[in-house]
Amino acid sequence: MNIDYLTRSLMFVPAHNERLMESATRVNADVLLLDLEDSVQPIENKQIARDNIIKYISEGRFKGRPVFPRVNDRESGQLLKDVYQLTIDGVTGFMYPKAKKGEDIYFFGKLLETIEFEKGIPIGTFKIIALIETSGAVMNIQEICTACPSRLVAVAFGCEDFVTDLGGKHDGQGQSIFTARSMIAMGAKANKVIPIDTVHIKVHDLEDLEKNIIIAKNLGFEGMMILNPKELPLAHQYFSPSKEEIDWANEMLQLSKEAEAMGKGVAVKDNKFIGPPMVKMANGILKRQELIEKNK
Repeated sequence: MNIDYLTRSLMFVPAHNERLMESATRVNADVLLLDLEDSVQPIENKQIARDNIIKYISEGRFKGRPVFPRVNDRESGQLLKDVYQLTIDGVTGFMYPKAKKGEDIYFFGKLLETIEFEKGIPIGTFKIIALIETSGAVMNIQEICTACPSRLVAVAFGCEDFVTDLGGKHDGQGQSIFTARSMIAMGAKANKVIPIDTVHIKVHDLEDLEKNIIIAKNLGFEGMMILNPKELPLAHQYFSPSKEEIDWANEMLQLSKEAEAMGKGVAVKDNKFIGPPMVKMANGILKRQELIEKNK
């Protein structure tokens, strides 16, 4: 699915917290995840959170920013209130938590469709980011990614709930979550869905954050969830093409065009063949850079 907004950084903001909502109007996160779920407690604060989101959006405080409220889960008794009140102009879509299998996303897509129809909103307006938080969800990543293709734009990894569900432990090298990260990235990319990496719990350890972002980028993730604005510069640096990558991409496309003009199937650079996979990668890098320039 093609989207015209960036997903290098998706920042959580507890929507009942007026100070943090105000702060969110000034940060440069690519996507705002206005939270109605875990960080909004006790339950009485959930309506305050909904009202805050409606107020800030109606006042144009997040104008031009992709906004995805994280709704409460299917068993919470709060989901319908969240979605019915927040299917409004200025909300891009919703983060759906605790997605366990494809039918969860199918159900949520149909719920959005019903509300859109009732409100006279074009069907398919509101998009979905699925939060993958359990071992079962990781195993079902393919069906989750294909359950609602017209709405699902991304899947995001929730490592804390995953490790708890797994009964594992966090380790300094990230071995306990490496397989899950790999499966989520592959499952997403296989179905043209954007993979988003987990939050970095040690928000003040920027050296460890940088190490984890490099791993995530190497695995194919296109962004990460953010807890603290101080994490944004590193996320944007690594999930944006570097100058070296852009130069490489331009060179690959130029050599490919020259080879095509000479009637050759492939070009050769430094004794290496430049074939369709490298050309495809180069086009992807330049398309991403174009999107970054467009959203400046």
